[in-house]
Amino acid sequence: MTAPHLARTAAAPPTEQDEGRYMALCARDARFDGRFFTGVTSTGIYCRPVCAVRTPKRENCRFFDLAAQAEKAGFRPCLRCRPEVSPASLIWSTQDAGHLLVQHALRLLDAPDALQGALPLAERLGVSDRHLRRLFEAQLGISPLQYLQTRQLLTAKQLLTDTPLPVTEVALASGFGSVRRFNAAFAQHYGLSPMALRRSGAVAGEGATGTLRLAYRPPLDAQALLAFFAKRQFAGVEWAQADGAAPCLRRTVRLTVHEAAGSRVLTGWVQAQFDLPRHQVLLQTSDSLYPALPAVIRRVRGLLDLDADPGAINAVLHGDFPHGDGLRVPGAWDGLELAVRAVLGQQITVAAARTLGQRLVERFGEPIDTPWPELQRLFPAAAALARAEGDALGQLGIVRQRQAAIVALARAVDEGRLVLDGSADVLATTQALRALPGIGDWTAQYIAMRVLRWPDAFVAGDVALHKALGVQGQKQPAKAATEASLRWQPWRSYAVVRAWATLEGTAPAAEHPQPASQSLSNQ
Repeated sequence: MTAPHLARTAAAPPTEQDEGRYMALCARDARFDGRFFTGVTSTGIYCRPVCAVRTPKRENCRFFDLAAQAEKAGFRPCLRCRPEVSPASLIWSTQDAGHLLVQHALRLLDAPDALQGALPLAERLGVSDRHLRRLFEAQLGISPLQYLQTRQLLTAKQLLTDTPLPVTEVALASGFGSVRRFNAAFAQHYGLSPMALRRSGAVAGEGATGTLRLAYRPPLDAQALLAFFAKRQFAGVEWAQADGAAPCLRRTVRLTVHEAAGSRVLTGWVQAQFDLPRHQVLLQTSDSLYPALPAVIRRVRGLLDLDADPGAINAVLHGDFPHGDGLRVPGAWDGLELAVRAVLGQQITVAAARTLGQRLVERFGEPIDTPWPELQRLFPAAAALARAEGDALGQLGIVRQRQAAIVALARAVDEGRLVLDGSADVLATTQALRALPGIGDWTAQYIAMRVLRWPDAFVAGDVALHKALGVQGQKQPAKAATEASLRWQPWRSYAVVRAWATLEGTAPAAEHPQPASQSLSNQ
């Protein structure tokens, strides 16, 4: 679509929301990054609000909630501000069922597996293709396929710009079945070939250095986030530096990649370094992870909670928690690892749980080579823990009930009966967790908060939370905490983190601080 045609179709009357967006664009306000995109009719380009180019005239601007909407209207992504690195727009609400269904569909389409076209979306959501397309058109003005194609193209654009991956590998990693289809999609949507885009990126100073840029919306308290990881890190598996001008997290990783010919397991390392002045994270990975970079990016964004929208969260929580605007919910690289950590930490301190976890890593973890001597071991695989005998776990100091919980978790994950990642259905997954031995509601909600990335998880039975909310000592503190939490929906996970932070300025002393009277068996 040419720029003159765009101009002729851009005569929609201005709205109050659009005027506010134009003010954010003029200010290059990073708090709005990813919340909207601006299509410029005079150039045919769409940009992020933080784009450093000269601010376009108001009459030449059209505003879109999603990049896919801008591309459907005929705009091409800016090569300078690069819309593909912006944080995702996560909109949570308690509106009608159709709105919630579209929100869940967008989460699934953002999952790395969706890039490969392996996601039977309507079937997984329990609706017909026709109904899902009708909802998308009514609420977003695009189809699920158009949203997914934009995700694939923007993912490919990032890999072409930031990595030295050959075009063929970029095409496959981005979900295109062939280089021919890849080239055709680029020509149709962007008006140039993948190689031409790669050269354009190099000219703009974005050469393929192997460092991926991941943007986030400020404020983000990187020191507090990495201090949380540092306090819980297992030697050999992860390393976090919270202090200094460039807070950094490194860790070894295992990743299962699903392909047409089957699945395979990749191992390697990641390093995520905060570039605080530019509100972005600089991500580097081992070469072994290049075939799965979209999945790696997605996991790191979840690990560091880079897609959070502080503006929306603070509007609900700031009145009760005025000093926690920059706090994020720490995520997890691997769902089973976090679940095992939670079980090990039941009713004991972080230091004690860390000791048990360290023994588990040394006994069942695999060695791995990395550029850093402090990283040389992988967290145990699900298959290894599923085969663990009680005596082997008992020798590490793990009590019998937690042994059963760990083995049950590992077997459920290894056999595919339990999926622990950000694309999993929250209700079904928490129910499946509670059906396992040794997993109560606290553990299920904690996993929902940190693994499933559910912003409204609430650990109602948490002793530290009771203390922070001033309900400790009441006859039914969990009920009182739940009643107080209703005004924080749908951001109760963030309310929990902020409440914890009011206790000695940090998260609670226990990894899993349940009431002492709560049984470790399933209830």
